[in-house]
Amino acid sequence: MDDKKNVPYAIQCKGITKTFGPVVANDNIELTVKSGEILALLGENGSGKTTLMNMLSGIYHPDSGSIFVRGQEVSIASPKDSQNLGIGMIHQHFKLVDVFSAKDNIVAGTKTDKRLSGKKLSEKVKDISKKYGLEIDPDKKTYNMSVSEKQTVEILKVLYRGADILILDEPTAVLTPQETDKLFAILRNMKENGCAVIIITHKLNEVMAISDRVTILRKGKSVATVNTAETNIQELTELMVGRKVSLEIDRPKVEQTENLFEVHHLMVKNDEGYYALNDVSFNLNGGEILGVAGVAGSGQKELCEAIAGLIPADKGAVLYKKENIIGKSPAEIIKMGISMSFIPEDRLGMGLVASMGMTENMMLKTYKNTKSPFVDKKPSRELALKLIDQLEIVTPGVNTPVSRLSGGNVQKVLLGREIESNPNLLITAYPVRGLDINSSYTIYHLLNEQKKKGVAVLYIGEDLDVLLELCDRIMVLCHGEITGIVKSDEVTKEEIGLMMAGEKKAGKDGATA
Repeated sequence: MDDKKNVPYAIQCKGITKTFGPVVANDNIELTVKSGEILALLGENGSGKTTLMNMLSGIYHPDSGSIFVRGQEVSIASPKDSQNLGIGMIHQHFKLVDVFSAKDNIVAGTKTDKRLSGKKLSEKVKDISKKYGLEIDPDKKTYNMSVSEKQTVEILKVLYRGADILILDEPTAVLTPQETDKLFAILRNMKENGCAVIIITHKLNEVMAISDRVTILRKGKSVATVNTAETNIQELTELMVGRKVSLEIDRPKVEQTENLFEVHHLMVKNDEGYYALNDVSFNLNGGEILGVAGVAGSGQKELCEAIAGLIPADKGAVLYKKENIIGKSPAEIIKMGISMSFIPEDRLGMGLVASMGMTENMMLKTYKNTKSPFVDKKPSRELALKLIDQLEIVTPGVNTPVSRLSGGNVQKVLLGREIESNPNLLITAYPVRGLDINSSYTIYHLLNEQKKKGVAVLYIGEDLDVLLELCDRIMVLCHGEITGIVKSDEVTKEEIGLMMAGEKKAGKDGATA
């Protein structure tokens, strides 16, 4: 009970334990969240956050322990049970039908209001929107929506079904700073209207900005719950990791090799036949990290794949040491003597073979170089063991299929392999997405080590604070066009956010307009 108000918690988890074979995902977890409160849930990758939330949303069932909703012990055996208890989960990856309008997506899957006329349904959606400070056109098609509008529809979906306990998984991962501010205003309105909100995020500055309390998980256990007003980022980090961690990202000064890599007037079409990249030009120096910022779908994926020879360019040139690599296959690019390490957004789909272990995945970069009909696995095995030690990769063994590893460990396998190939150009897309703070800082350190070796690094990221600290310059994309290339120490996060939204432009000298 909440002694102050003498009312039951919206959610109370007591002694929750969940195992998967020999792995204990949740070990005697304790968690509470009150109505009218925002609780942040923190923890490293593999700490048990997702497993715990999946039990509240009816995907898993605890092996032992009790869950109480509004003071009553409940059994949540299915997502339908969770929904009937007023619990709504907003996932990081939206589950909307592109050709549906906002109101059609909101009502999809419900039985009660399918017979409402379009006008009455629009009015009902507007009423809920007004109550919580949400802004959405009920008749707008999903394919015309921004990322934040889609997220608003996802929130409205659970509110429409009567949810007053909301769980948001990494809700700001693909939002601009301005969109994040809007989301936080919405969450505060929900709190004022008596909703209980649980937010899962790795961004500690956001935890400090939005939450009332923070529960920290470490290795499947709940190690602490603290009042946000009485803590700080350093303390939260130490509770999460279990030791002191430096939160400074280095930006070492390195003598640069000018214009090691150049892109001139690049035009690339997407699958629908529209230009995903429109007249993109920039240069990248050896010994430099050039960051790329932009909301999801601004052309980042196509930029990576066109440079790496995976998709054709319609027009333009990509020069490495003044030699054009457009139109060449990845194999031809390697034969030219170019060592390009490409870390794609889809790690298991494009970067690694899911059914193979680490040893075999290490061999994918080198097996073509062997002159013998027999492949020597020993070097690849030694490299796998070295990376396990260096990057603290959690795996049962070097032959365990990488599909069985957590997302963070999969990322370390891929980045470790690419860096060990001694690249001259390193293209990395969202290398710390979904990684905890300790793993993220390991990656930043590795990228800086490459920079010191004179490698040209193209870093596509979504955390603007990291881009500003890590990168020497930042290129901003909006709808496939460059809205600015700016020096990191001469621009603010807010200015980058406006460029990401297309509301502000900057020249290559960094001057904004």
